[in-house]
Amino acid sequence: MKECLLDSRAHALTQWLATFFEAEPVLTLISGDASFRRYFRFQANGSSWIAVDAPVLYEDCRWFGEVAQAYQAQGLKVPQVLQLDEQQGFMWLSDLGDELLSQSLTGDNVGERYRAALKLLHPIRGVNAINGTPLPSYDDAMLSFELSIFKEWLVEKTLAIELNNTQQQMLHDTFTKLTEMALEQPQVGVHRDYHSRNLMCVEDELAVIDFQGCVNGPITYDLVSLLRDCYVRWPNDLVTTLLQEQYQQLVCDGLVTVSWPEFERWFDWMGLQRHIKAAGIFCRLNLRDNKAGYLKDVPLTLTYLVDISAKYPEFAAFHEWLTSSVVPAWERQS
Repeated sequence: MKECLLDSRAHALTQWLATFFEAEPVLTLISGDASFRRYFRFQANGSSWIAVDAPVLYEDCRWFGEVAQAYQAQGLKVPQVLQLDEQQGFMWLSDLGDELLSQSLTGDNVGERYRAALKLLHPIRGVNAINGTPLPSYDDAMLSFELSIFKEWLVEKTLAIELNNTQQQMLHDTFTKLTEMALEQPQVGVHRDYHSRNLMCVEDELAVIDFQGCVNGPITYDLVSLLRDCYVRWPNDLVTTLLQEQYQQLVCDGLVTVSWPEFERWFDWMGLQRHIKAAGIFCRLNLRDNKAGYLKDVPLTLTYLVDISAKYPEFAAFHEWLTSSVVPAWERQS
């Protein structure tokens, strides 16, 4: 039944596109992603284009188009929205090619390429409203919900770990600390999924994709998304060097006034929040959405959690629980 529904949507997408061309284009599926969107490539009028199937129950094409315009106004290279149908959940986009930043990274060039990616965060921070309306706030409710995904989908549903009262309180205290830390940071425009799989190499430029989740949120969020990528880990010395360079730039720009140790704490704790969320989402993608491929990314998120929680006495109980319960349970079921 699901495959039939997908086929019917692809057919409807083809018919919609045909209204802009002399003949129905032939769609080739190029990817799905962690959302409910599907991307197709097609040829027409001597050019290559992208078609997007974004079911309206889960996705908002109008919002995507508005964010794309706002990012373009800041000088960012993003897919151009040629046409969209808000009612059906279809989009026709420019084709930025196939080369993701993640595919071009090596130990020799990652510093240079990440510096280029980090420069784009300045204009991204400047997008904090769309058509005069502030972006959604990365507030207490959103942060708390994201952290709860870990408990529900990884701890309980994937690992079948039953939490006693002490562990329940420990997780509550851990999540509260992380939420309070996120809210105490300067709040800026945040892409919210800024990593090497969401940046594309287009000639000599980087293009930004998958930006529809943008919010006003903590200033370190996009930094940790890139530098402590959920899909690839780089040497700690390199991460620290790049982070220190960003800190100095943010101080010069007047966006950060705290000391380096405090800024590093913000970054580390923001990473804990993001990797807790990501580990839960990867398990939810497997159990709810039948996307088992994301399970291979859980071990890196757990490694980050173990390593960073070990640095801070505030998370000693969380660290002990991870190492004695969660990690062994994951290894047993893998």
